[in-house]
Amino acid sequence: MKRKFLITALVGIIVTLLGLLWFLQGTGFLELCPVLCFADCDCIRGGSPFWEAAGAITFIIGLVIIGISVWAGREG
Repeated sequence: MKRKFLITALVGIIVTLLGLLWFLQGTGFLELCPVLCFADCDCIRGGSPFWEAAGAITFIIGLVIIGISVWAGREG
C-alpha cells in the first residue's frame, strides 16, 4: 500500500511542477528556447493568459493530488 501512495505523491509533484512551468511561461517570467524541434524553432516569448490560467489550475490540481496522497498515506 505504501508504494501506491508514494507513486501518487510523485505524480502529484510532477503535475505541480508542470503547472508551475506553464504558469511562469504564461506570465512571461520564463522564456524557453526549444531543445529539440523539427520545424519553425523560435523561442517562446511573451505572456499568454491561456497558459497562465492553465498553469495555475494544473498547479492547484497537483497540490490536491499530493494532499490526498499524504492524507491517505497517514490513514492506511
